[in-house]
Amino acid sequence: RHSYNTKSNKTKIVKTPGGKLTVHYRAKPASGPKCRECSASLPGIAHLRPKQYSRIPKSRKTVARAYGGSICGGCVKQRILRAFLVEEQREAKTSALR
Repeated sequence: RHSYNTKSNKTKIVKTPGGKLTVHYRAKPASGPKCRECSASLPGIAHLRPKQYSRIPKSRKTVARAYGGSICGGCVKQRILRAFLVEEQREAKTSALR
């Protein structure tokens, strides 16, 4: 580690059982994944630093739903509803032309 007081070099002084003071280097807090449409934090997905995602199972990185792990449930619901309404509109338009 270097001596500069940067975001990646934060420390905490810890007293050991032997009475010595040692330095523990702090990890940066993880912000966690966000919804790519509304920027809300995604529930059910672990908030980790990028390197640590490779060490956890897939079940902790995603949720069992369409777009699980990239879009929140509310936005998926809106997408499904919008697609349904567009399809209904298209059917109404074709039936009106007949």
